[in-house]
Amino acid sequence: MDIEVLGAPRVIENGVPITAPTPESRHVLAVLAAWPDQVVPVAVLADELAVHTPPEHARALLHTAVRRLRERFAEAMGAGSVRTPESVLSARPGGYLLDTGGGRSDVREFARESGAGYRAMERGDFERAALRLRRALALWTGPALDGIDAGTWLGAHLQVLDADRLAVLGQWVEAELALGRHRELRLELAGLRGRGGPAGRAAARPDFPYLEALRIAEERVEAIRSACQAPRLTLAGAVRC
Repeated sequence: MDIEVLGAPRVIENGVPITAPTPESRHVLAVLAAWPDQVVPVAVLADELAVHTPPEHARALLHTAVRRLRERFAEAMGAGSVRTPESVLSARPGGYLLDTGGGRSDVREFARESGAGYRAMERGDFERAALRLRRALALWTGPALDGIDAGTWLGAHLQVLDADRLAVLGQWVEAELALGRHRELRLELAGLRGRGGPAGRAAARPDFPYLEALRIAEERVEAIRSACQAPRLTLAGAVRC
């Protein structure tokens, strides 16, 4: 199973995208995808579904959503699969778990790439830091779980992801500036701006903090570029012209 949540959510089983049949089942799938291979408590899932239905009906709606999702997984697996819908979306004591079977998760990739980038920054290896941090940023195609009307639990998790994204963006800019790549950086920032949200429509969850961080970075890079072009001007700082 491959899972993407750093943008519009996607869950792919056996090469087949899982299309949730209802908004409620799509919401449940998004929450489980946000915590792959981990038990998500029933209370959390029910609380999330309260954005769709009165709280007293949330648990019944959850059971229906799980059943419908398992039907979609069964269609994707086909006959002879060693995995079953009940093992992929499994009931565990107190909750449910989405089993990736060792598949890809963009959140885990983001953590791996950004962690490697931070460690390279600490060593002063700005070349490697810039490479790994840029890879981490490239995993984002828009706001995390774009299109999902997050409840309390999921909303808090998305805030953490957003904060991590902004931190990586800041460190990547510092690494590129330390290498004296302010000219290339202007183009890279413009490219990242184009990945800040879905094209052709407003993002369901506005990406304003990310876009503001990009704007500040662009202004800083432009100021450095202008200073480097000024005659007989020496920059006092860590960046190179």
